[in-house]
Parts: sequence; structure tokens; C-alpha cells
Amino acid sequence: MLLPEIEQTRLWVEKVVVGLNLCPFAKPVVDHGRLHYQVSEARTAKALFKDFTDALWDLHDHDITERETTLLIAPWTMHDFLDFNDFIGVCEEAIVDLALEGEFQVAYFHPQFQFAETAIDAIENYTNRSPYPIVHLLREASIDRAVAQMPNTDSIYETNIRTLKKLGLAGLQELGVA
Repeated sequence: MLLPEIEQTRLWVEKVVVGLNLCPFAKPVVDHGRLHYQVSEARTAKALFKDFTDALWDLHDHDITERETTLLIAPWTMHDFLDFNDFIGVCEEAIVDLALEGEFQVAYFHPQFQFAETAIDAIENYTNRSPYPIVHLLREASIDRAVAQMPNTDSIYETNIRTLKKLGLAGLQELGVA
């Protein structure tokens, strides 16, 4: 039986990320079971940082054919989006400090995600809104492969906004994600 945090995150990935094709590269990773879900028990930023570095090394130690990416789910900390945004900067610095730059990078999702210069309720924020704060550990090799398959990755963001505007907040609520 899956932890409820993993189940809720998995459903969000299936319904929103893959289901709405917000990340056109996610489906094969999910379909082939190479997405790893990990729940952090951290209650502080310091403990979450330790879980982040442990998850990073764990991903490093797995072959890409068995684990391509990790979603580190943080249900009990980082509820403030600005604090979480700052925390992601620390994670990015750690990748450099650990000499893993060029091998890994992070992306992130948060229940209160807000792009700069947008209103809190702007539909485009939902491209990165998730049930919990999530640190997404990505392999650079995966990103390189994805970009080679779809050179105009800048259009993904624009396509996502059109998709969400068409669906609207009511449609997101029907999916159970807004």
C-alpha cells in the first residue's frame, strides 16, 4: 500500500503532468516505472536538505534505466512558497558544491507556486502547483535527450498556459487539483 502522500502525488502526476501533457517528456518515464516517489519526514529546512542530498546520491547510485528521476515530497515543511523558493536555490548550490553540476538539476512544484509578475490566482501558476512541496531531481542526460527530441522546448510553457486557460479553474477542480 502506498503512503497517502505518494498516492496523491502519483494521481497529480497522472492527471495533470501527464494527463494534460504539461511535461511532454514525463509520460515515457512514468510508463516505464522510472519515476521514483520519496516522502521526506522532515519538519525543518535542515532536515529536508539532508533528505535532498540523500535522494540526490541515491539517484546517482541508480542506473538511469531503472530510476530516471525522483520526486522528493515534503508534506510537513516548506509551506511558505517564498521560503521554498529560497530553499531550491540552496539545493542548486549544493549540486555545484557536490561536483554534480552537469549531471543533475532540480525543478520544483508547490501548492502555492507563483511565477514572478503574476497574480496568485493566475491560471499559469497551476503548471507548477502540486499537492505538496516537491523537489524534482532530474538527470541532465534525460533533459538533453528530451531537448534533442523537441528542440523548441520554450513553446511548452506557452502551450501549457493555453491548455490551462482552455480548461479553466473549474476544469482543474473537476480533476481534483485546484
